[in-house]
Amino acid sequence: MKPRLEFEQLVAANRILAHEQVVDAFGHVSLQHPDHRHHYVLSRSRAPEFVKLDDLMEFELDGEPIDGQDRTPYGERFIHGAVMEGRPGINAVVHNHAYDVLPFGLTDTPIKPLIHTASVIGEHIPMWDIRDKFGDATDMLVRNMEQGRDLTTALDDNTCILMRGHGAVIAGKTIKEAVVASIYLMINARIQTISMTMGNPVYLSPKEIKNMTDVQFSPLAMDRMWEAFCLRAGLEPI
Repeated sequence: MKPRLEFEQLVAANRILAHEQVVDAFGHVSLQHPDHRHHYVLSRSRAPEFVKLDDLMEFELDGEPIDGQDRTPYGERFIHGAVMEGRPGINAVVHNHAYDVLPFGLTDTPIKPLIHTASVIGEHIPMWDIRDKFGDATDMLVRNMEQGRDLTTALDDNTCILMRGHGAVIAGKTIKEAVVASIYLMINARIQTISMTMGNPVYLSPKEIKNMTDVQFSPLAMDRMWEAFCLRAGLEPI
């Protein structure tokens, strides 16, 4: 795949998410192909910490590789295609199993933004349980487009969705937005857990969420965050 800024940012996104401990050996991040709106770009099956430009593969929205070159794709790539198919304004998708987020996918306690930097996760974060439609005979992974589309329906127009006993999916208009929302979903989950042990947390209001998200996703804040995340991961800002 020819080097270009968007693909270099995708590689950087993998490294950043690994360094920030949003992903470990598992998890992945995709980018809608900038020239082909019905294609997306995703690494071959590899731990995000080690993803390089040569690992990137191009897929149809249905998960079919354009040129597989005998490389093994992620088994859950259908998450990415289904979200981009169902949400035309989404250009980047992250799937992760961030440890601080997982308890909220195991209980009836919802994640709600309560710190200003986490406004970007959105007012409502739904839960998707694969066995509601597909029973308990699955391995809990999203293995096909039918499952991916069902997840996307549950995601609706929200930024994040939890997967019962599994992890989360985050949708962004840009690769930077998806990465930032993924990081602050984890941070908010950690702080919310601590806050709930101390008393009754005070959550952000809908107006605060909107106003602060506008600030966080503005060039003023985004450029600052992206530079910091890149440098912390040992990368030149891309």
